[in-house]
Amino acid sequence: MNKGGFEGISRPNRPPPAPSRSFKNGIRKGSEGLLSIGRSLGIGVSRAVFPEDLKVSEKKILDPQDKFLLSWNKYFVISCILAVSIDPLFFYLPVFDEPKTCLGIDRKLAIIATTLRTVVDAFYLIHMALQFRTAYIAPSSRVFGRGELVIDPAQIAKRYLRWYFIIDFLAVVPLPQIIVWRFLQGSRGSEVLATKQALLIIVLLQYVPRFARIVPLTSELKRTAGVIAETAWAGAATYLLLYMLASHIVGAFWYLLSVERNDTCWQRACKKSNFDTNFLYCGNDHMAGYDSWSNVSSSVLTTACSPDGDKPPFDFGIFQQALTSGIVSSRKFVSKYCYCLWWGLQNLSTLGQGLQTSTYPGESIFSIALAIFGLILFALLIGNMQTYLQSLTIRLEEMRIKRRDSEQWMHHRLLPQDLRERVRRYDQYKWLETRGVDEFNIVQNLPKDLRRDIKRHLCLGLVKRVPLFENMDERLLDAICERLKPCLYTNNTYIVREGDPVDEMLFIIRGRLESATTDGGRSGFFNSGFLKEGDFCGEELLTWALDPKSGVNLPSSTRTVKALREVEAFALPADELKFVAGQFRRLHSRQVQHTFRFYSQQWRTWAACFIQAAWRRYAKRKILEQRRKEEEEAEAAARKSSGNSGTSYSLGATFLASKFAANALRGVHRNRNLKSARELMKLQKPPEPDFTADAD
Repeated sequence: MNKGGFEGISRPNRPPPAPSRSFKNGIRKGSEGLLSIGRSLGIGVSRAVFPEDLKVSEKKILDPQDKFLLSWNKYFVISCILAVSIDPLFFYLPVFDEPKTCLGIDRKLAIIATTLRTVVDAFYLIHMALQFRTAYIAPSSRVFGRGELVIDPAQIAKRYLRWYFIIDFLAVVPLPQIIVWRFLQGSRGSEVLATKQALLIIVLLQYVPRFARIVPLTSELKRTAGVIAETAWAGAATYLLLYMLASHIVGAFWYLLSVERNDTCWQRACKKSNFDTNFLYCGNDHMAGYDSWSNVSSSVLTTACSPDGDKPPFDFGIFQQALTSGIVSSRKFVSKYCYCLWWGLQNLSTLGQGLQTSTYPGESIFSIALAIFGLILFALLIGNMQTYLQSLTIRLEEMRIKRRDSEQWMHHRLLPQDLRERVRRYDQYKWLETRGVDEFNIVQNLPKDLRRDIKRHLCLGLVKRVPLFENMDERLLDAICERLKPCLYTNNTYIVREGDPVDEMLFIIRGRLESATTDGGRSGFFNSGFLKEGDFCGEELLTWALDPKSGVNLPSSTRTVKALREVEAFALPADELKFVAGQFRRLHSRQVQHTFRFYSQQWRTWAACFIQAAWRRYAKRKILEQRRKEEEEAEAAARKSSGNSGTSYSLGATFLASKFAANALRGVHRNRNLKSARELMKLQKPPEPDFTADAD
């Protein structure tokens, strides 16, 4: 094959490409080549990485779930709440001066409010700077897991400028500080009215971006951290503080509207008396005609705008309470603030039902907004607060319902009183130990490695207290801990009865049990012992599990185990024990076999019976030997006496007869002792687990 085509076949004639098209193709191919070379050499930074790759990246970009950023977001939420709490303080700046009958500005409060707002706005500026260095998850990678993080600074800045930068900028512009500082520097009386109106408009307008920024910020905090409050009490307190914040805002707005309403009445009275309305604001005492006004101002304003009496000359409506209480002319900020806070909390909680409004449209709109705002807050904040508080007692309620159902079931089935009492006692004991939490399901839903570590933390120390597993290797202990399940037993509860199949091996953590046996109901045989912390029962299951030729039938219990008081234990089921024994058979040692024999109640019973039978045989044999020696000594003495005295033949026959009778009685006693020993040793030797056998 050549460039023109197959050999012998020529390519059709094509027109040469245009120069402009060739130039564009060359540029395109060249740029693609440079990009491929750059990618091959590792030049440039990818626009999206995984969170674990961001930690080793050289770019100073923050992970949205970084601990520092999560903590900062919590502090910034607190600063936003403080910001919307400080802004209503500007509404308390206008105050009436009663001796001079004029409206002024509280300078001390103005300095404090502007300083606090400036400090809080610094948190806004720091947050805005962090937004340009915080990565975000690429929407196209949200398939499974967290997805990939976009770490390109240009993309991060473009996203922030497109979404939240305008809101943050409008929220942080220091317009209230500029207005207050301008008034404090000018100190002209004519600026009081303009300052009051400017503060009302600007603070209300800036409340929109400030509140609008809190909502997505809390949503982002829930998405990254999972929750805002770690405990139910903290969540309930958070919503209660938000409700108090709303009461604070409503109370401050009510105060400013009260001042505005009283100022409106004063302006009407001043115009009706043909005086300049600028006389009503403090600092204009230098104006011409102020002296004549100061002589009649008190009588004119009291006659036209007095809030006292059943039928005042001017209908102040819901603002009459603020004027009669004198808070609009008080410079004691604490008393003023507490009174307005109480008014806002009272009317928000009652949805403004006790308000007596006038025909003034602004007052009616404020009352309607107050009722709607109170209804929304009651549905959201108080509803969520109630949910948090109910979550504290949800387990108690579940327990109460379970007890009620249990009582109804026992009454329906006509259970005797002793069984009912045992059921109640078990439910009460389980509730005290677990608080209604299903520990097994909680642990089972975790990953295998985490589940193993948790089980190791909970059970390893307890398992090592069992002498049988004290010197085991770590892998076997991990396998055992992973398969243990907690068990609770109340007093007088039979854990296993003699002759029943053993389906689990029990390792005792706390409590006291009685282990007794009658050797299958043999008459005259009874053996009992006590189990305590560190002991185990159900050793027949271990023998069955270690036998490679054992079938599927579970072994029968040789003892009856009864709880003498409340018992906490870990149970190892039969199938799990069989698996562990099959996997770790070669790891067992001879020392484990001796330990098993020493602590096994079945082996202890057999050993005690064996020792008792051997001791009885030894005691009987010793008695017989002593009697034989006594008889031989008596016979020797008799022979000696008969030889010296020359007794007759009949006396010797008498001694022979007595010796025959003694030998006969000795044989009878020997047979009787052997029979009793055989009866005592009818207890068979327990099967010995083969710790060294191979799995096959």
